[in-house]
Amino acid sequence: MRDESPQLVERLRAGEPAAFREMVECYQRDVYALAYDLCGNHHDAEDLSQEVFIKAFRAIGSFRADAKLGSWLYRITMNAHIDNKRRKPVQLVSIDARDDDEAQPSERSLEFAASGARPDQTAGAARFQVDVENALDALSTQERAVFVLRHYHDMKIGEISQSLSIAEGTVKSLLFRSMRKLRDRLAHYGDEVGDLA
Repeated sequence: MRDESPQLVERLRAGEPAAFREMVECYQRDVYALAYDLCGNHHDAEDLSQEVFIKAFRAIGSFRADAKLGSWLYRITMNAHIDNKRRKPVQLVSIDARDDDEAQPSERSLEFAASGARPDQTAGAARFQVDVENALDALSTQERAVFVLRHYHDMKIGEISQSLSIAEGTVKSLLFRSMRKLRDRLAHYGDEVGDLA
C-alpha cells in the first residue's frame, strides 16, 4: 500500500467526489490483491473490493487523521472478508466434482507458465499452487489474513498489528500457527514448503 497525502484525506472527509475517485484509482490494485489472496478467486475478490470502497466512502468521517489510509483500507478489507465468511453458508462438495475455479490455473501458476519453464515444471508448480490454496483454505480467517499480509504482501509484524487492530504478540502467534498448519498439510513436498516462510 502507498502512503497518501494529507490533502487527499482532507478532500475525502469533505466529501469531494474527485477525491474518492483518486482513492479508488490509487488503492484498487492493492485492495484487489489482498482480496484475491484472502478469497482465492477472482469473482469473490472483485465483489469484496467493491464492498471495501463502498464501506470506506460511507465511513470516511470516522477515519482518524493520524492513521494511514492504506492501513485503514486493509482493515476494512479484512473485516468485510471476515463478515462475509460468517454469513456465507458452508458448501459441501463431492470429491469427484471439479469446481470451475479449481480447473483453471491460478494467476501465480500462469505467471510461472509464461516464464518459459518446461511443461513438467509448469504442471508441478500448478499442482503445488493448488495444494497451497487448499492448505490456506484450511486456516482460520485470522490465520490466513496474517499469513497473506506477511508472506504475500511483505508487511512487517507491526504493520499487520496496526492494520488488523490486534496486538503484535497475537500476530506472531497467528503467524506461527498458520506456518505450522501449512507445513503439516504440505509436508509431502519436503523442502519446497520452506519457500512459504
